[in-house]
Amino acid sequence: MSTEDDNRRRFAPDKHGVYEVWYMTWNDPRTGQGFWLRFITEAPVVGSGGVPGFGEAPRGELWFARFDPKDPKRTFGIHKRFPDVVSKDSPFRLTIAGCELGHDHSFGELAGGGHDVRWDLKWEPFPRTLRFFPDVMYAGEYGRSPTMVHSPNPRVVLSGTLLVDGEELVMERAIAGQSHIWAEKHSISWAWAHCTDFEGVHDGQFELIASKVKRGPITTPNLVMVSLDFDGEQHRLNQFRHVALNRGTWSTGRIELTAKSATVKIEAELTCALEDLMLAPYLDPDGTEVFCANTEIGSARITVYKRSGLRWKEHRRLEARKRMHFETGGPVRDPSVTRPHVLVT
Repeated sequence: MSTEDDNRRRFAPDKHGVYEVWYMTWNDPRTGQGFWLRFITEAPVVGSGGVPGFGEAPRGELWFARFDPKDPKRTFGIHKRFPDVVSKDSPFRLTIAGCELGHDHSFGELAGGGHDVRWDLKWEPFPRTLRFFPDVMYAGEYGRSPTMVHSPNPRVVLSGTLLVDGEELVMERAIAGQSHIWAEKHSISWAWAHCTDFEGVHDGQFELIASKVKRGPITTPNLVMVSLDFDGEQHRLNQFRHVALNRGTWSTGRIELTAKSATVKIEAELTCALEDLMLAPYLDPDGTEVFCANTEIGSARITVYKRSGLRWKEHRRLEARKRMHFETGGPVRDPSVTRPHVLVT
């Protein structure tokens, strides 16, 4: 069954108060560099004033970031806004200023702020979409949360080329993840993580989505949802019965969590140096600005336990060094993250 329909644009181009994001992250196996590519459509709330140069008109955005684990001075991120967005459902195509994202490819170029990036990437689509939330949340056309996300291509092998400031990288079995968000507003606090490159594991895949949500006068505790694959095992601790037991905390450059079912428990610690983070400004359709601290070269230690009688017995340890992708976000800019994702014109 094709997962292409899960990439299609959810909202009509003229619907205001919504945004969609298609994002990819990966590491180059040879250099260890981490990359973050985003295609965005956004239509501000009528009456919000919109953004300079565009007002409340719908717009597209292209985002790119490179994280260098060996030389932090080479880490940078740029994004740019464009008026021209064209989308097609079947086959899925999203085109912003001549740059294209399809279900099995992406090509384009982005320049500004002293940087020049060009990419031409291809991959074989993944056979199954990975849902991050409880299954019932995906009911209906738009889902049941102000922010919805899933991954039509959670683990794919890239081929093609990436040219960054004159340095050409040929993608040779780089493992990427490609996901799709459709939403009205960001959570008041969130954490996200993704990894497909654990040491000594050929089929590893980890996904985390965690958030604190405000609905009217009620603010939820931290809601934590986890998926983990390794050695042919699949663990989906992301249904409501798991969320009630899962626990997690996050701060800039650090995430700690415990997720469990009746038979499996997962403990994870994700960390990175401040110099490996980038501060990205996100803008909600109502004009609210939120901030995330993102890295594609973090590290992680994950321990899996299985139930043995009344006790938990360690089953497997997974480690990722400079291969864990994660971010934490909220309404406050953290001054300890000094490298910004820069808006260019």
